[in-house]
Amino acid sequence: MTNTPHVKRTIIKETVPSQLLAEGERNLRIMLPPGYNEVLSYPVIYCQDGEDFFNFGRIATQAANMIAEGEIEPLIIVGVDVDKKVRTAEYAPDGERHESYVQFFAEELVPFIEARLPVRQEPEHILIAGESLGGSVSLHIALKHPAKFRNVLSLSGAYYPASLEVLEQADSRIVQNLKLYMTIGLQENAFETDRGIFDFVALNREARQILESKGARPEYIERDGKHLWGFWQKDVPGALKWFFPE
Repeated sequence: MTNTPHVKRTIIKETVPSQLLAEGERNLRIMLPPGYNEVLSYPVIYCQDGEDFFNFGRIATQAANMIAEGEIEPLIIVGVDVDKKVRTAEYAPDGERHESYVQFFAEELVPFIEARLPVRQEPEHILIAGESLGGSVSLHIALKHPAKFRNVLSLSGAYYPASLEVLEQADSRIVQNLKLYMTIGLQENAFETDRGIFDFVALNREARQILESKGARPEYIERDGKHLWGFWQKDVPGALKWFFPE
C-alpha cells in the first residue's frame, strides 16, 4: 500500500445518550470514507477504545488510503471511546459494568448510528474490532447478540479465565457462525496487566482451540510482536482486506 496522505476523509464527533451507562452518554468519533455519499449504504466497523484506534491504530488513515486505492470497499468507522479508569469493569466479562456496556453497545449505540448514518444493518456488513480487552469484549458482544453481530477482529485478545469460561459455555450453533480474525504477538507471553501477569500467547491459543472445537474457523495469526499499538497498527490492513475485500 502506498502512502497517499492527500486522501480526503471526514472525521466527525458525536455523543450518544445512554440510559444504561452510569455517566449517561458516550463519546464517539466517526470516519466517513472518501467519496462519501449519503444516498449510498456502507459497511460499518465499531471499534472499542475508539480514541486509541484512531490515534495509535491509525485505522481511519489506513482505511481511507486503502479505499482510495481500491483495496477495500468504502466503509464507515465508528470509534467508541472509553474511560480507562473503568475499562476493565466494562470490557471484562466479570466486571461490574460489563453487562450494562454490552447492552448499551447493542441496544443504544448501534441503533443511534443506524438512525443517523447510511450503514448497512445486516450482520455480514458489521465488524466489531478491539485490541486486548477490547478484542475479548467484541467477541462477548457477538456471542450475546448473534442475530446482529458475526464479524470480530481481535488483536491480542485478553482472554482471561473468565473469558475462556464464557467461550466454553457458548452455544456451538452461535460460535460456528462467527467470522473471526485473531492476531497475537509471540513476545506477549508475560504481559503485566491490572489483574496480574498473563501469557497472552497461551490464552489466545486456548481461546482458538475452544472456538474451533465448537465449529469456528478463525483466521489466526501468530508473529513476532509485543502488546503495543505499534504491533496492532500493522495488522489493520490485512484484517480490513479480509473482512471487506473490494
